[in-house]
Amino acid sequence: MTKQILLNAFDMNTPSHQSNGLWRHPRDQRHRYTSMAYWQDLARTLERGLFDGIFLADVTGIYDVYGNSPDTALSNATQVPTNDPFAIVPVMAAVTEHLGFGVTGSIPYLHPYSFARLVTSLDHLTNGRIGWNVVTGYLNSAAKGVGQVQQTAHDARYDIADEFMEVVYKLWEGSWEDGAVVLDKAAGIYTDPARVHRVSHDGTYYALDAVHLCEPSPQRSPVIYQAGTSPKGQAFAAAHAECVFVANHNRGVVAEYVRSLRAQAVACGRAADDVKVLALLSVVTGESDAAARAKFEDYQSYGLRQGALALISGWTGVDMAKLDPDATIAEMDSDGIRSIASSLCARTVGEWADYLVVGGAAPTLVGSPVTVVDQIEQWVDDTGVDGFNLAYTVMPECMEEFVDLVVPEMQRRGIYKTRYAPGTMREKIFGQGPRLRAPHPAARWRLPTGDADQASAG
Repeated sequence: MTKQILLNAFDMNTPSHQSNGLWRHPRDQRHRYTSMAYWQDLARTLERGLFDGIFLADVTGIYDVYGNSPDTALSNATQVPTNDPFAIVPVMAAVTEHLGFGVTGSIPYLHPYSFARLVTSLDHLTNGRIGWNVVTGYLNSAAKGVGQVQQTAHDARYDIADEFMEVVYKLWEGSWEDGAVVLDKAAGIYTDPARVHRVSHDGTYYALDAVHLCEPSPQRSPVIYQAGTSPKGQAFAAAHAECVFVANHNRGVVAEYVRSLRAQAVACGRAADDVKVLALLSVVTGESDAAARAKFEDYQSYGLRQGALALISGWTGVDMAKLDPDATIAEMDSDGIRSIASSLCARTVGEWADYLVVGGAAPTLVGSPVTVVDQIEQWVDDTGVDGFNLAYTVMPECMEEFVDLVVPEMQRRGIYKTRYAPGTMREKIFGQGPRLRAPHPAARWRLPTGDADQASAG
């Protein structure tokens, strides 16, 4: 392995993301998730560890598939209560200079006009450190929360997402010209109206006739994240995504996904390295293998198996309360998260309940820094991924120990950076300009600027 890996912290604005029950651990501080100080301390730790970003998951709705009730999710803190992920970005950005923010926004519960304004505002406030994780939703409880009978079918959600992307690209890239803000105090002209353009869209799912409310931000369009693994999801990611999140314990499956995704990106006219793939991972480390193993076993003793089953039920759309603990989860065609549904098939219901209490759905590496980094290198060599989304266990100690123990070992081997690159989030990740370039579909709507790398509006 010679390339330097990318690294995000995988988190959520909630007391318990995926390691079900570890909020009970005496050293865990996740109950402080409503505190600005908690998120600022975490942001400082991640920047000290040179993390590329924090990837903020989110779910609209409550996990009520298990037992046909939200009670287990509520009592076990299975991703509830949960606060808005976008709200904590300025809080963390205020105490950092380089850390990026990949924030989940679920298309079925957003409108492109107001969402475009939110993202541009945050890109301004962070000086170009915003990414957007595009998701299409998977919980019927979320659909009911906005007045629908049930969520739209899986593949149709991606059709809606394609049109949503077109609308926000038009707003971000095609409404304001570079230099539209002249700030001429003498003439009393802040913005040149001739350089601001109305966006008109009349599509299948969205209609819009408006001017984008924000002047251009450093990146205009945010760094686009995506996690689709179904055929529809992969096609969407190949066309739009810059960073793709994959979660699977089988390295062979991940390697095939990476090859397939990059081939599809090339078929869309993009370069294979225009798409960075980050795999889900969890780490429990200590000064020695024995110390790490003892810590892992200690963590396991605080897990809540029912909370884990409530999580799996929500992911798959299948009520695990109705299944025997010794049953293997069969292949299923659900409107939940297809990648999770397929990866569960290798284990029984009971095994997954036990497994998810430490690290959640992530493969969990346990050992000394040398042992952990050996395995990290093997993961990269076997799969071709560009880096990892690091899921937490007991907070904040797991991130502090990773920064203090694992990061120096990765740096010693030359597989992790020793300082941040300058520029926006996109510039740091890709080593090129701050804006999306042709043939990415966003560039179709870009206004002429004289820059050879930028396409004219379509």
